[in-house]
Amino acid sequence: MAPTLNLIGAGHVGRVLARLFSQCGAFTVQDVVTRSRASADDALAFIGAGRGCTDIGAMRPARVWMLAVGDDQIEAVAAVLAQSQPLAGAVVFHCSGAKAAAALASAARAGAATASVHPVRSFADPAQVAAHFGGTFCGIEGDAGALALLEPALAAIGARAVRLDPAAKTLYHAASVFASNYLVTVLDAALRAYQAAGVPPELARELAAPLARETLENVLRLGPEAALSGPIARGDERTVARQQAALDGWDGPTGASYRALADATRALARRRLRP
Repeated sequence: MAPTLNLIGAGHVGRVLARLFSQCGAFTVQDVVTRSRASADDALAFIGAGRGCTDIGAMRPARVWMLAVGDDQIEAVAAVLAQSQPLAGAVVFHCSGAKAAAALASAARAGAATASVHPVRSFADPAQVAAHFGGTFCGIEGDAGALALLEPALAAIGARAVRLDPAAKTLYHAASVFASNYLVTVLDAALRAYQAAGVPPELARELAAPLARETLENVLRLGPEAALSGPIARGDERTVARQQAALDGWDGPTGASYRALADATRALARRRLRP
């Protein structure tokens, strides 16, 4: 029998991991708790296994506990779990990219081995992620006993585990935010600026698409220094100043973003010139 797994919080990340663990036989999904019975039923339908519960105390004991809750809830949920369930010999892990396994201190004091597992993916479309999860990197850290159980399970669902320094977990998560969330913000500024220049929204996306895709491919293939182009890379500060003035006159917050990015880009350009 595969080790039993209980899930607390079944948002996009939790339900995708539970579904994959269940499908490959790494864990037997047992009980699921969410904010409401309706959301638990929806999660169970997606996972294809398990039983919905109304609270943590009603869950059956399990070998593995996955806490897929918001970052600000991890400590409180771990404390409730430690008070209401036998955890000696169990593995408890959370899915936060920003917090380390130390956030599960209550569970550790109750005898659990603790860890964190953070899939480096955008989970906007859970079904799509679940169907194409193979090759996904997962940042992991925690107790050796917990990782000894979790790493083979992650390998079984096609994940590529990367050991992290728990002391630098926040920097690691900030890197993911830059690579994903802030990329969306920058592209949003580009699309709005195109539209402010008279380009229809659909055409704006078409204009931005090849430029954004090629730039991303160049960064990943050549590195950021070699991929950098544009006025700052050429030393054309007059063009930068004209763009800054135009943006300040059009939309103050976007102008402030451009100013901050211009400073960061100058630093990147200087790195490119170093021998």
